[in-house]
Amino acid sequence: MSFTAACLIAYAFLMVYFAMGLHPADFWIQRETGYGIVNMDHAFNTIFGQGLWIIAGSLTAFLIGQLVDVYVFHFLRSFTGSSKIWLRATGSTLVSQFIDSFVVLFIAFYIGAGWDFSLVLAIGIVNYIYKFLVAVLLTPLLYLLHFLIDAYLGKELSEKLIQEAAVSSRLN
Repeated sequence: MSFTAACLIAYAFLMVYFAMGLHPADFWIQRETGYGIVNMDHAFNTIFGQGLWIIAGSLTAFLIGQLVDVYVFHFLRSFTGSSKIWLRATGSTLVSQFIDSFVVLFIAFYIGAGWDFSLVLAIGIVNYIYKFLVAVLLTPLLYLLHFLIDAYLGKELSEKLIQEAAVSSRLN
């Protein structure tokens, strides 16, 4: 799923990139507004050009974050087995979201827009604190969903499916 999402994001990047390279219709270039004459082609490319940096940063952060999330989840699972689901789920999320919070901002705004590094760092810290709190607050919901799935499938079938998924993920 992660790689499918990454491919869709890359597709959006390419479509915006190619749209920026198209020659605009003559009637569209100069527009009279309340603020004067605006070059719409320049405005379009400025807005979507920054969007390309955001897409590039998001795609990079997403891929790195997802790979780190899966690695940390399985690393923690090697110590906890099937117990302590909160540690695996929350721990892997906290690590991957830390990376995501800073990579996307660094690429999109430090490299792409020339923001001051201290501003990127400050925004990244606030983003991460928010993501940290949400991950911790969602932990009880994770246990509720786990309980409901076990109740619906039955403990034996649920455990069997968990073991099959663990074996399958090690093979991939």
